[in-house]
Order: sequence, then structure tokens, then C-alpha cells
Amino acid sequence: MPKPAAGANAPILLAFSGGLDTSFCVPWLIETHRRPIVTVTVDTGGIDAAAAVRLEERARTLGASAHHLIDARQDYFERVLRWLLAGNVRRGALYPLCVGAERSIQAQTVATLAKQLGTRTVAHGCTAAGNDQVRFEVALRTLAPGLEILAPVRDEAFKRPEQVAWLEERKLPVPPHGAAYSINRGLWGVTIGGRETLVSTGSLPEGAWVLSKDALTQPRAPQRIVLGFEAGIPVSLDGTALGPVELIERLEAAAAPFGIGRGIHLGDTIIGTKGRVAFEAPAASVLLDAHRELEKLVLTGRQQRIKDLVAGPYGDLVHEGQNLDPVCRDIEAFLASSQARVTGTVTLLLRPGVAFVEGVDSPHSLMKASKGVYGESAGEWSAEDARGYSRMLALPGVFWTRAGQGPTP
Repeated sequence: MPKPAAGANAPILLAFSGGLDTSFCVPWLIETHRRPIVTVTVDTGGIDAAAAVRLEERARTLGASAHHLIDARQDYFERVLRWLLAGNVRRGALYPLCVGAERSIQAQTVATLAKQLGTRTVAHGCTAAGNDQVRFEVALRTLAPGLEILAPVRDEAFKRPEQVAWLEERKLPVPPHGAAYSINRGLWGVTIGGRETLVSTGSLPEGAWVLSKDALTQPRAPQRIVLGFEAGIPVSLDGTALGPVELIERLEAAAAPFGIGRGIHLGDTIIGTKGRVAFEAPAASVLLDAHRELEKLVLTGRQQRIKDLVAGPYGDLVHEGQNLDPVCRDIEAFLASSQARVTGTVTLLLRPGVAFVEGVDSPHSLMKASKGVYGESAGEWSAEDARGYSRMLALPGVFWTRAGQGPTP
């Protein structure tokens, strides 16, 4: 492995999405720093073969000396998504962190490639107005404190019209821009931003949805599916064993036409403002619902309550790009322990707008472990046990009532 080099000819490694901001960065960095630019796209979902070809062609046309496409989908699941699923994490009790959670993995991949290429300089195209600048830089600085990080669009305060004019002046290709909606896609779902999300009122028009357009206006017949889990990990769909990445991709294709996982999240951004974003997370929503119900069958009430206490802060850390904080490893160790018995099947009925959980089954069912039947017959206890339990449970309330009546005569 080559040692990092800081020489004048060491390349600048640019995290490249192919949008206007990162496309502008390629020639601007070449012209400004007089160093070769190597672009890298980290695939955490949503990039097909045709898109991959377009990304490389665009990068090279803009002047990149080399382009790398790195498939990080499996790594993304193993290091991030499996824990969001184990914790049933939904930000604001709604949003499954479908885009943003992958930024730290992308940054970590960029840092690793920078070391392999022998450079200490990396760049990104984030602006000063969003969360991603924080996520990228927190991860990069944590992993490699010696890296020089360039953010031209943010630090030079370039506006989009200025970037377009700069590229046109040099007769360089201008990628599609100025669309009514900003769309980001990953393995866990899609986010959509537009004028409607800049305020707290109103929804998106039907045509703006990406995965579920017309799903609710042209509803389809219900579809039943069966998900299998082993130790909290989804392992099968309708009896077919699948790896988690393929399972998520297939489940998205099945659930999206029903409009499942559609929402608009309003919450607190990393930079301190309130923000609003529309999202479509069909696979994430179905998996989270199914996993939660399976846990109810196999975990004790106390396990579930403590999990809820740590899952919220864990989701916040992931949202902020703080996945590398050691406390995340501590929480993950707890989550891993909690998932040991989360094995079984979940049957769901997909209908327009909802995945209805019809039933769950597990070899570790706490329901089957009892000889009693709730509301019907006692099991490991007698009628006298039940009467005494009720008396004991009522004692704190009895004492409170007596104390409120004043001294006993």
C-alpha cells in the first residue's frame, strides 16, 4: 500500500455524484489547484449499470484523470442499516433515515481510497446550507485527521447560476439542473425536496413522487408476502433465501407500487434549523414494521423498553454522521444481544398506503411458552394467585389514598 503523499502531483480525490455541484468541482479544482482530479462514486444503492456508465463518462469529459465506482451496498447494510433495523429507528417516529445515513460510509470509503492513492487531499461538493457537509467532514476528520478537505461550493459560496455560467464559458458539459425537485436515492429509500418542503404546509403533487407515483390514485389489488428473519437480519422473501441487499431491492420493487413508506418528515437539522423532506422508503417501512412485531413476540417488555431508550440516541448519531463515535459500538453490542432470538416469519398484506401485519411466528415465541391463554384460561397461576397479585399491585395506590385523607382517628 503506497504511503500518503503531499506532493504537488498527488491527486485530489473528489466524492462525485454527477450533479451540478460535483461536476463543477472537477474543472474548478483542476484550474485552481493545478493537480489531477480523481473522482469516486460510492454506491450505497440506486445506481444501475447505465447510470454508472454515465457517471464515468461525465467525470472524464469534465477532466478527471480517473474515476472509481465502489459498490458499498453490503458494507452499508452490515455497518449501518442492520442496526437501524435492530433498533426500529424512525426519526421523529416517522422517517426511516432513508438518505443521509449512508454519508459516513461514503466518507469512510473515500478516506480509504485516498490512502490507497497516496493523497492527503479530498474534496466534496456540499453547500453550507445542508446536513451532508457535516456528515462527510465529521467522518473524514475522525478517520484521517491529517486529511486536507476542500469544499469549493461551500467555502467559495458559489451559487448554482454561477457554476452553470462558469462551465458554459469553458464549453464544458452542464449536467441537468434546475429541476423542480431535488432527489436522492439509496438502498433504504428516496428523499425528495422541492418548493413544497421549504414550508411546513402542503404535500407534493402526485407526479413528484419517484417510486410510488399514482400508487394511491390508481390502487392495485392487495398482495401477501412472507418475510423471514434470523437473529434480526432479514434472510428470505416468500420462502426464497436472499442476501439482505437483494432482499431490500426486491422488497422495494414489491411495496413501492402500493405507496407504502411515503411520508413528509419535519424535524431538526444538524445545523440547528427546522427542515422538511419528503421520502419514499417502501422496503425500510415494511421491514421495520415486520421486525417490530416479531420482536414483540420474542422479547420481554423490559427488553423492548430499554431498546427504545438507546435506539433514539443511536438514530440521532447516525443522522449526524457520528457513526464512528465509540458509543455507537456500545449500543450496537446491546442491540446485537437483543437480536439473538429475533428469528421467525412475518406475514404481511400489502395494500395501498399500508403494510398490514397479519401474523408472526417464531421458535422462540413467548406466547407459546405460556400454558395460559390471555383472557381465557389461567396457566402457571391459580385464581388465588391472581387475587393476591391484584391486592399487592394496588397497595401503592391504597397508601396514597389513605395519606390524602389525613391522620386516622
